[in-house]
Order: sequence, then structure tokens, then C-alpha cells
Amino acid sequence: MRFLIVLVALAVAAAVVVLLLYGLLDRSSRGRARLEGGARWETHTESTGGVTAVVVRRVSRGGAGDVLAEIGRQTVATIPDGDPLWEERYHEAMARARSRVAALESEAD
Repeated sequence: MRFLIVLVALAVAAAVVVLLLYGLLDRSSRGRARLEGGARWETHTESTGGVTAVVVRRVSRGGAGDVLAEIGRQTVATIPDGDPLWEERYHEAMARARSRVAALESEAD
């Protein structure tokens, strides 16, 4: 009889753990969906290690304009900082990045 009581208690405990896990996973999925719902594609420039990268990234921003999450990223070009044609290549890459943002945003609408 005690064995049966212990077995039932373990089954109830396992069910509670499973329900808690489902609740936590559902909450994180809703949070992710909320971030993705307000996300927009934008151009971005990063300079590290002697290389400038022009990227487009999909970000979700907070009320103050701060980045809450980066959801997607595509590199448009990388340009060595010492390149004699750096400025020309940078402007070309930014033009391609703006064009890509427009295409990605129109696909999302």
C-alpha cells in the first residue's frame, strides 16, 4: 500500500514539473514573438580589428530607442580600414545595405 502511495506521489510531482516547464516555455515563446513583432531591419556599421563591416540587422527597440534584441543579421560588405578606396567602397556598401533593408521590410509587410 505504501508503495502505491509513493508511486502516485511521484506521478503527481512529475505532472507538476511538466506543467511548470510548459508554462515557462510558453512564456519565453510569447516574449520572443513580442520582440519579433516590433522588429525592423536597419543598416549598421561596425569597425573592429582593422575592418569595417556594413551589415543589415533586424532589431527590436525599447521605448527609449535602445536595442532590446538583435533577431537577424546579414553582412553586406567588409572593408579593410587601410583600403585606399575605403570611402568609395563604404558608400557603395551603404547604398546596397539601404536597398536590402527596403527589400526585407517590403517582404515583411
